[in-house]
Amino acid sequence: MKLFLRNTIYACYRIAVILFLMMCFSCSTPELAETRDELLAGVASKVITNKTSRLMVNGRMSEGVHSDIKARARVEDELGIDPSQLILLVTHNHNAPIQINPDNFDYGRRVADNIFDLIEEAIEKEQGPVSLQFGSGYGYFVASVGNAPVDYEVQVLQVKQGRNPIAVLFNHGMHPIQSTRNRIDTGHPGFAMDKIEAALPGVQAMYAIASGGNQFYHKRLELTRLIQESEGTGIEYTDSILEMKSREIGKKLADVVLDVISGDMVDVTGPLTSRMEVISLPLADPMPENKVRELASRLPENLGFVPYPHEHRGTNWVRMLLRYYDKGLPFPTETADMVCTYDTYLIHKQDIELLEKYDYSIHKRFPCIYEEVIVATIGSMPFVAMQGEVVAPIGARIKDAFRNERPIMVFAYMGKHNLYIPTRELVRLDIYQPRTIQTQYGSPVGWDPSVEEVMVNSVIKMVSTSLEKLN
Repeated sequence: MKLFLRNTIYACYRIAVILFLMMCFSCSTPELAETRDELLAGVASKVITNKTSRLMVNGRMSEGVHSDIKARARVEDELGIDPSQLILLVTHNHNAPIQINPDNFDYGRRVADNIFDLIEEAIEKEQGPVSLQFGSGYGYFVASVGNAPVDYEVQVLQVKQGRNPIAVLFNHGMHPIQSTRNRIDTGHPGFAMDKIEAALPGVQAMYAIASGGNQFYHKRLELTRLIQESEGTGIEYTDSILEMKSREIGKKLADVVLDVISGDMVDVTGPLTSRMEVISLPLADPMPENKVRELASRLPENLGFVPYPHEHRGTNWVRMLLRYYDKGLPFPTETADMVCTYDTYLIHKQDIELLEKYDYSIHKRFPCIYEEVIVATIGSMPFVAMQGEVVAPIGARIKDAFRNERPIMVFAYMGKHNLYIPTRELVRLDIYQPRTIQTQYGSPVGWDPSVEEVMVNSVIKMVSTSLEKLN
């Protein structure tokens, strides 16, 4: 079995490294079976910054580069790696090319090729045996929205060969602070990785965001005010404010990681396992037909479905819901009833006409269906990776279910598309995060309030099942 724990790019993210861990006891020969606890690791990095102006996540066209961004079917076919053994983790970045706009699909294909090349390079560079140590600290420069407690935890996984560290993977649940408004940059996680690598020569630093869909820099209102006050002084001055703050928070994050590494860490070295499931999350009932038709009457006619950043993208869900009523389609009751296209349209599996229209935007073997979750184990430590922008309380509840018994690492933003997975309270408040399933993904219906419980309980069950199989 080969389990890749990798910081990579999807839509808008920096590829930092590939961490390759190989469990030798997966081989059938008796000689290798005797070394079943031996792990190998390899790392690789590649610059994937776009050379031409591209639409960024923030809705602006990129105007140059502030800092370089670095970098399943092909992996399975050519390398024999099962999708459950390939974990795609990201930094989250609003100042890089966004992949949900068709004009950027060609860039995304090149990124995918670069990812594959990096996997091969990491395999070629594997070394060992290695050991893995886990530790955690706290980054108190984050705040939450949605009446939610804040998850300050910074989790750290160190990979060492002998006494020498070769890689560090760390996470934190917080949206990035970008360094510029109109240029490609890596945000505060990039500065954190740079500082860690400077402090630990020869180490590849990897940042991947935890469950932080509802968490942001705790002084973001102050930062917004400073930016607004600087607008009349020129873009250079505005960028200088952003870069100063991005560097400051990047340094604070790096300091937390370095403090964890310098302290007592728990050795988690051991065999690897992994499993992937699609957790089908509950959806709400549709808006009554008379109300949706009245709403549609206020919108331009014959728009169809329009991609980001079209001004009417936020009303795709209205036209999608009308389609259900007009064609008598069954309304989705769970997320697995629908397939998500590359340009973020959630289409019912029974809507053959629309599926054929967007066939170019749906992967044949591995279509995007929510909610993909991979649970791996490293020794007895669960390693959880959840698809989309999972909000912090969900990740915290999963960690709390196991943290008194063993270390556990929890990540979000894994794999394809960043649909927010909200809490019951966020659904009740009906604010940005829960609304995006309709306003950004064109779903005809919103979330059922039970989404949080289904998500938390399903992941806990996956982890518990994986741990039971270790015994």
